[in-house]
Amino acid sequence: MGPPENRDAEAGKLTARTQAIMKRMLPMLRGIGGLALAAVLGLSGCGRPGGTSADAGGQGPMTVGVSFETLQTEFWVAALEAFREELGKRNMRMLEAVADGDANRQLEQVKSFITRKVDGLVVVPKDAKTIIPVLKSANRAGIPIVLFNRPPDKSEARSVTVVADNYAITRATVDYMVRQAVRGGRKHKAMILIGDLGDINSIGRRDGFDDVVKAHPGAIEVVARIPTEWNQEKALAGVVNALQAHPDTSFIFTSSDFLFPSVVSALKSAGKYWKVGEPGHVWLGGFDGDGMAYQMLVDGYLDADGVQDVYFEAAAAVQAIVDLKAGKAVPERIEDVGFVIHQGNVKEMAPRMWGARTRRQGERPPGP
Repeated sequence: MGPPENRDAEAGKLTARTQAIMKRMLPMLRGIGGLALAAVLGLSGCGRPGGTSADAGGQGPMTVGVSFETLQTEFWVAALEAFREELGKRNMRMLEAVADGDANRQLEQVKSFITRKVDGLVVVPKDAKTIIPVLKSANRAGIPIVLFNRPPDKSEARSVTVVADNYAITRATVDYMVRQAVRGGRKHKAMILIGDLGDINSIGRRDGFDDVVKAHPGAIEVVARIPTEWNQEKALAGVVNALQAHPDTSFIFTSSDFLFPSVVSALKSAGKYWKVGEPGHVWLGGFDGDGMAYQMLVDGYLDADGVQDVYFEAAAAVQAIVDLKAGKAVPERIEDVGFVIHQGNVKEMAPRMWGARTRRQGERPPGP
């Protein structure tokens, strides 16, 4: 999502809006082994430049198997929909599967895709280690495989990874926040919510924050580092305790927008949730680009957010499969540089923010 995107989040803690989006966006047919089949066919015959709707032998539309580790957050739901849209534009078929956090189930799902003779695979792995057997199975079958959002451990297995540059996006976001915050001439006491350190995405975000703060020792003092493990309850307890210990905290960054409900709840309880420009405002920043972050920007509470460009990532992953199938060279790692959205550019950048789209979709009245 990505976080990372929040793989340990509990489904019961999804917001009502996310649940509504999932119900609308996931009309999947459950089959053997949890495999969900959806034939995604574009209504027109046109595709993107460089893309193709036919397999290498010209025998018809290409088929891509897409296996997600989870759909328990808004990020993953939006990402799956981005793949549906991208493959549909290219007149390519799509097989879908969700592993529900089970690495063994994901391996079986991918083997089922291979049995169906798919032309390519896109997989969101549970973690960097358990994906290796999946990669080896795809390699033995000679099927191109792209990992989405999470890179694998080093091994002899071959794959392409499309991933956000978590370090660079976080660094750009926090740098913007710090430069704006120091204009007031005061030193800020800061807090960071850290994700699961077993997740390489979380580490990149932590390091991006730390490097910016180190560059501004006279402006920012980190007084609290909250280890959340991507868990809302741990995040809420950590922020509440930190605000009690450091009531003059004036700068907070969360490694995932997924944790904003905990941050906002704690700030409200402490009487510290104020809009940008109002007395007592706590500088707030996050990472992902989800629907809540978009709404907080629009409502004037959020200063900045680092956004993963989900639509670029989906397009890059599909293009990688097309190129690999055609025998072209593709780099092992394709990075999404993302962008920073803030109060000064929200109108301009919102159309590229995936959370803005899901939030607007969630607010539409039911169709006929």
